Amino acid sequence: MNLLDNFKNPQLCQKLLHSIQNELDGELRFMEVCGTHTVAIFRSGIRSLLTDKVIHLSGPGCPVCVTHDSEVAAFLDLAQKNAIIATFGDLMRVPGPDKKSLKAAQAEGARITIVYSPFEALKLAQDNPHDQVVFLGVGFETTTPTIAATINMAAEQKITNFSVLCLHKLVPPALKALAGDPDIGVHAFLLPGHVSAIIGIEPYNFLATKHGIPAVVAGFEPVDILQALHLFVTMRREEKAEVVNAYTRVVANAGNPKAKEMVDKIFT
Repeated sequence: MNLLDNFKNPQLCQKLLHSIQNELDGELRFMEVCGTHTVAIFRSGIRSLLTDKVIHLSGPGCPVCVTHDSEVAAFLDLAQKNAIIATFGDLMRVPGPDKKSLKAAQAEGARITIVYSPFEALKLAQDNPHDQVVFLGVGFETTTPTIAATINMAAEQKITNFSVLCLHKLVPPALKALAGDPDIGVHAFLLPGHVSAIIGIEPYNFLATKHGIPAVVAGFEPVDILQALHLFVTMRREEKAEVVNAYTRVVANAGNPKAKEMVDKIFT
């Protein structure tokens, strides 16, 4: 048995579900803000096993879902200017204002290439020195350090035909908007593991101190998620609000200092 098997243990899951159901007093409205958590919750069947008093709300955790159609319009405009566009594959079918996508533009002859990392886009610029290569930088804090490192490498190697259209999103400002919206009425936030591995937990403290909303950084296995929900129930019962790192096997409270340093160097 490896370590992750412990976080998939059916008996432990059943015990946590039982505790959540028996200890919850009233309603619990929790929101995840990570696409991986969304998938994990549905794939594991957790949502269907929860009591009706636990209400799951999905937040803005998918970088593609939060890409505005005006941003897609900017992508398409670049594609029409004879630049080589390098992008992650999941952006290819996102529609713009007129429902046109990068996939459609590619079919019409635009030079659009799917890459799996920004470093691959930089290599594309090196291999095509007479063409401008533009990488479409989208996503949250998880992808930003790698893109920052790529920009830094391009500068160090004096690769002048490479650029990045930076349209990254930040999780804490989105949480501020959600926490302050009375129409949503979130009681607790399930915080993203991958983003938190970069930024740490301090940027989330306002949820507890300003809004009185409990929040837990959690992993993606069934036990991870159910432990977070049980923590919500406990804090709600005890009328406490804290930001808890329950994913310490991956997330350090301070995040990744080197990654944050690279982001600060390039983007501030």
